Amino acid sequence: MTGRQAPTMAALMLVAMILLGFAVGAGWTEGIDRAVSAALALRVEAVDPALVRFMQAVSWIGGGIPRWVIVILLSGLVWHWCGPRCAVALGGASLVANLVSSLLKRGFSHPRPDLIEHLDQQSSFAYPSGHATSAAVVYLLLAWLAPPRWRPWAWALAGTMILLNALSRMMLGVHWASDIVGGTLLGTAFALLGAWWVALHRERGAIR
Repeated sequence: MTGRQAPTMAALMLVAMILLGFAVGAGWTEGIDRAVSAALALRVEAVDPALVRFMQAVSWIGGGIPRWVIVILLSGLVWHWCGPRCAVALGGASLVANLVSSLLKRGFSHPRPDLIEHLDQQSSFAYPSGHATSAAVVYLLLAWLAPPRWRPWAWALAGTMILLNALSRMMLGVHWASDIVGGTLLGTAFALLGAWWVALHRERGAIR
């Protein structure tokens, strides 16, 4: 993706995320959201408790303090790979994306799913998902910044973590599918901007 394409794609994703938020607020996604949640939500009396614990562990890794520990560790890794600007890009994009996600949650004020008792802690509104935002921005940007020899593994990790985070939040009954899509769009937009910022300065010879 060229330098000109990345900001344009990021802007389009942000617009799509905002429009989806308005559609969610208008109730246009309720039917498909409820159908997806009904299919995926875990009912503790009908599933193996180990599956519930596994999904809770995935959710725990993707939020709160563990999320920021991972961001710090990965920022150190990309510093080693391509220098301090890469580390700033990963840490900065992750922080800003999550702040924007928190503000948008308050703005849209969309309630959490109500099909099952929530199997994970939650203390804010639903749209967009902060876990989905974090998974997209952190792991996609990591893949874009990885050295060529490690990139296939980094992309595999990104796909795995984004999918697991999405499934865990829906299966634990704390997010609608539309929340996940909105958060993924938001996180991907900031990952694109972070990669573009690094590439821009790399072209100017500002980093090694």
